Amino acid sequence: MKRLFDLLVAIPAFLLLLPIIGVVAILVRVKLGSPILFKQQRPGLYEKPINVIKIRTMTDERNRDGELLPDAQRLTPFGQFLRKYSLDELMQLVNVIKGDLSLVGPRPLLMDYLPLYSAEQAKRHWVRPGITGWAQVSGRNAISWEEKFRLDIWYVENRSFLLDLKILLMTVGKVVKSEGISHGNHVTMEKFSGSNLS
Repeated sequence: MKRLFDLLVAIPAFLLLLPIIGVVAILVRVKLGSPILFKQQRPGLYEKPINVIKIRTMTDERNRDGELLPDAQRLTPFGQFLRKYSLDELMQLVNVIKGDLSLVGPRPLLMDYLPLYSAEQAKRHWVRPGITGWAQVSGRNAISWEEKFRLDIWYVENRSFLLDLKILLMTVGKVVKSEGISHGNHVTMEKFSGSNLS
């Protein structure tokens, strides 16, 4: 039922949003250059690697050694605008249609984090990851990693169709209000370095 619901929502939504995606793509090409999209490998259901598609929000500026500059220096005001209204995430509807993501589920994080999870935190991979989730509507990037994982596990253990509907409706409100984008003084969430939880 969840997969059917994902398709019934994601396909019409993607077609409806295509004009907006087209305009955003043109603006990204003009303001940030190519490529417009980027793919990043993330762990999917049962930690199986998937390629998540996103619209680029950062420049490719590098230092003298050829290393990328910190996020704060590469994230332009235009990129911040895209993130504020989650426009950079619209192409992830393609991931939903392909079956890599669900509309609702724990957000797919970096592959590098896999060995850092406690046994409890690793339960977040027992379900298909989502574009939005319980942790996102409960604080997004403004809450700690431990709290985020606690909310993810709660979702895994209590997921239901009605809960998914509630999360989707709450997501619309969060995006409109652009709440929880930053974490403290950081433009993005600080990297997860592990916890003492077991």
